Amino acid sequence: MLLSPSELPLRVKQWGKPLKAMLLKLKAKPPKDLDEIFGKYHEEAFKKIDCLDCGNCCKTSSPMFFDKDIERLSIALKMKPGAFIEKYLFMDTDGIYALKSAPCPFLGNDNYCHVYDDRPKACRDYPYTNHRKMHTYLHLGAKNAEICPAVFNILEKLEESIIESQGMKRKI
Repeated sequence: MLLSPSELPLRVKQWGKPLKAMLLKLKAKPPKDLDEIFGKYHEEAFKKIDCLDCGNCCKTSSPMFFDKDIERLSIALKMKPGAFIEKYLFMDTDGIYALKSAPCPFLGNDNYCHVYDDRPKACRDYPYTNHRKMHTYLHLGAKNAEICPAVFNILEKLEESIIESQGMKRKI
């Protein structure tokens, strides 16, 4: 089922413990084909969902900015790295640069990114559902499902396939 971004936090909260238990179990003992499974569900989800119709990730959360990201964006915006940091970023409690404000200052009203070709690595990788070694990204699943309808859909499909393969019934 495709949900609107406003519905996601409540649905993930309702899903709660079973979702986290599934992700922990997969992380502890990932199936050999976990990358392929995620890849399949990722493709299916993004055939139905167009990020430009949503943009919730850019509207509500900040990517991490690493030195290479800052350098690349500074060049693209014809700014010195220090000026870029001062204008757009702050250092969080983990010592990582993040945006000072949401929505992202580079997001247009049409949900297009004005720095798309030079966007941070974290934006390029989001929503972390189509990578090699997916078991290393599972800790992001529940949080990203609160933000991204595609992630929610992917995790829902994953749960359905696990339940089906084990001959179980869904708990929620």
